[in-house]
Amino acid sequence: MDLNNNNLNDRTELRARGNWNEIKGEAKQKWGQLTDDDLNYREGEQDEWFGRMQHKTGETLDDIKAWFQRTF
Repeated sequence: MDLNNNNLNDRTELRARGNWNEIKGEAKQKWGQLTDDDLNYREGEQDEWFGRMQHKTGETLDDIKAWFQRTF
């Protein structure tokens, strides 16, 4: 299910929220140019957050979402 329409499985999203500090560390290892500020996520700002991720990493939105889904 995807109740908030962000193209992430709700189960994946809930796991990610529970392990966010670990996830941030893994994302910073994969994309060394990311900072804590880049990874700061606020509820309801998914589009802006993914846009920052795209801009900083040079990855496509689909690639970023796929990485998060594979990681969790």
